[in-house]
Amino acid sequence: MPEKIIRDPVHDVIAFRLEQPVDAMLFRLVNAAEFQRLRRVRQLGMASLAYPGADHSRYSHSLGVMEIARQMLGQLRLSNAIDESLAAACAAAALLHDLGHGPLSHVFERISGFHHEKQTLLIIQNPDSEVHRILCDHDRDLPDTVARLLHDGPRRDFFHDILSSQLDADRLDYLLRDNLMTGSKYGGFDLRWLVHTLTIEPASSRLAVAAKGVSAVETYLQARYHMYRNVYFHKVVRTGEGMVKLALQRGKRQIEQGRLSAPSRHDGMLKALAGGPSFSLDEFTDLDDIALMNWLKVWSKSDDAVLRRLCGGLLHRRLYKTVDLTALDDPARLAGARESAARAVAAAGGDPDYDLFYDEPSDTPYEIYDGRNPASDIPIQHPDGRLSSFAAISPLTTALSRQLMFRRLHVAPQYRAAVESAVKSDN
Repeated sequence: MPEKIIRDPVHDVIAFRLEQPVDAMLFRLVNAAEFQRLRRVRQLGMASLAYPGADHSRYSHSLGVMEIARQMLGQLRLSNAIDESLAAACAAAALLHDLGHGPLSHVFERISGFHHEKQTLLIIQNPDSEVHRILCDHDRDLPDTVARLLHDGPRRDFFHDILSSQLDADRLDYLLRDNLMTGSKYGGFDLRWLVHTLTIEPASSRLAVAAKGVSAVETYLQARYHMYRNVYFHKVVRTGEGMVKLALQRGKRQIEQGRLSAPSRHDGMLKALAGGPSFSLDEFTDLDDIALMNWLKVWSKSDDAVLRRLCGGLLHRRLYKTVDLTALDDPARLAGARESAARAVAAAGGDPDYDLFYDEPSDTPYEIYDGRNPASDIPIQHPDGRLSSFAAISPLTTALSRQLMFRRLHVAPQYRAAVESAVKSDN
């Protein structure tokens, strides 16, 4: 049988049996220009500044999400009749869910203001895209079906849960992949057993977990907590992301004031920084990490000292230092510390707008279901068919539902001592 194999560090063999129409369609999507672009977009942005192995791409992650979605669908087929046309759309949606990410993934999104989810839908529904034409070749209604599944509308079933929920294929892959590639050892959990315990709750047609899978879910949620605490919110990772934001803001301002020319080509970058205009397909396909890093390289030789220092610091890992304010949970004291830090930088001859920034990353590892957002529920199905909320079964939910948060000042190295002294004296 004709078969295409992709060897993956997380899932080992990802196979496409080309005699099967759905597999043939998925493999064509993998080779579409819009999907291949994801090879040039790093999954974890600036995380390689802290974890040198974290240079993996949105391309490998998206393949992994598709593979987990196929495993989940395969498990559900064992005991349920499912709509195969929707199953095909679900697998395609899992593969394509990150098409709209900009350079450095979420980093650029926070800077530019455009949303990758919206951009993903625009690509899928654009008749000129290779992705759209491949979907239409399989089924003329498939682009709209995939878009509806990704849009996460008011009606939910297990297909939506596979794509977007507290137990979706996206989270299951990125935790395992990011754990492996960073070498952090915090994000491991038993994916095979977790998938094995999945089922469909008949009354709601929602994804549920058999009671024997509770421990696997607990381990998965603990992995999520530790990965946010130790990887995604790592102070060096957040420093790098903040410096990228400052560099692009400075460069944008200099261009608008006529003091700086944008590097040649990369019109999509200018549009993204402008925060609103739509991209042509060619412009967006060109919008990747290579384009952004080219701007940083060019600007590292700029006549503007602030821009030159920021870009050079990112290229050569000369990063801002961190002053931890997490213990300051009183808003007034926190505001006072930030104001004191800004004054200290200014008094030492720096620019508080570019030599200092405040960062407050936060996440809730497990959102207890409150009856309003169905996507936040993880239903547990008992052997007699009864359903319970995961929060009613696991004692860990009390701890995992607490918000994880850090409060940090990031400051240019030459002003760190002044900032530390000012914050200490103020508190």
